[in-house]
Amino acid sequence: MSLSPAKQKFVDLAAAKYGEGAVLEMAHVTRVREENNLGWPSWFVRPPYRVGRGKFKLPVEGESITPIISKPIVNESVVEETEAVMAYHNPTESLVPNKDPLYVPFGHFNDIYSIVKSGRYYPAFVTGLSGNGKTFMIEQACAKAKREFFRVNITVETDEDDLLGHYALIDGNTVWQDGPVVKAMERGAVLLLDEIDLASSKIMCLQPVLEGNGVFLKKVNRFVSPSKGFTVLATANTKGKGSEDGRFIGTNILNEAFLERFPITVEQEYPAMSVERKILDKVFASLDVDAGDFSERLVTWADIIRKTFYEGGIDEIIATRRLVHIANAYAIFGDRKKAIELCIARFDEDTKTSFLDLYTKVDEQVSNKTEDELMPGDNKGTDESDDSDLTPF
Repeated sequence: MSLSPAKQKFVDLAAAKYGEGAVLEMAHVTRVREENNLGWPSWFVRPPYRVGRGKFKLPVEGESITPIISKPIVNESVVEETEAVMAYHNPTESLVPNKDPLYVPFGHFNDIYSIVKSGRYYPAFVTGLSGNGKTFMIEQACAKAKREFFRVNITVETDEDDLLGHYALIDGNTVWQDGPVVKAMERGAVLLLDEIDLASSKIMCLQPVLEGNGVFLKKVNRFVSPSKGFTVLATANTKGKGSEDGRFIGTNILNEAFLERFPITVEQEYPAMSVERKILDKVFASLDVDAGDFSERLVTWADIIRKTFYEGGIDEIIATRRLVHIANAYAIFGDRKKAIELCIARFDEDTKTSFLDLYTKVDEQVSNKTEDELMPGDNKGTDESDDSDLTPF
């Protein structure tokens, strides 16, 4: 088996230390690499040189090494565990998300779908209030486009090791593990940086990635180039300028140079009332619950609250995600008022009381008005319908 000069150098040094044709453990491999200031020999810890769990055989000229996968498997669980340890080198499972039958496209779905379907490198920054389906939209766009999808939840603690890779102790062996960014790059997948406005300055390690270039992994002396199809999307509750009203505590002001790497920014609104009713109807159907006109009443209630919020009358809002929580609570408890009360209990007492009073009024009005009278605009909560008599704020 002919080896490149760099690979042969590793073999010669290891053979000089442990003997020709020796079977090494991961600790031996690490020692040879560190003592001789070599790059990580990822080629050596894969078949055909891997001859057992954590065992790697030095090649000898003129001697063939039978790959482990061609040997009879005596204990499949051990082999599967070994493969799992090394899976980061060459993962084969599909990472295309499943289509969710509950998803209803709205807002910028078609724009995001166009980006991921194109296969081009074109980063996009998706912003909007919490609970309006930003992450779900990107996941389902990838599902429709049949694109592999990596999601990384960003926090203030997220650093280069979390994103690009790090050494980990596995079964007593020190093993390098590629981070999700590197995996997505090598697979030509869609990478989602979720809640990116929570990041600290440590996120700047992604500058070369966001420029569409490769990245150098200095800990293993390896350069990774992005495969065709790789792109980056990011979600945030702010536009990277921090939360001026203090609503999203913990969000940070992102570096302007970092933000400039995203060619476009799209702002996701809450869905139109007709779309939101459809979402809730699907949720109730999936729960096998006959909710009657509960979807209509919830959507009307949430729309009034949102308009009051946008006008500065209140500090809290009812997100689409919270309406889905209420639907699930109703499926469990079978009581509309109780489902609402439990799902808004996190608000302060005055807000909670006002929201419950408003729902009572909506409940009465829906019973006495036709759908056209209640929702003539059917838009994103900015219609000109007169619901001043419903507003308790």
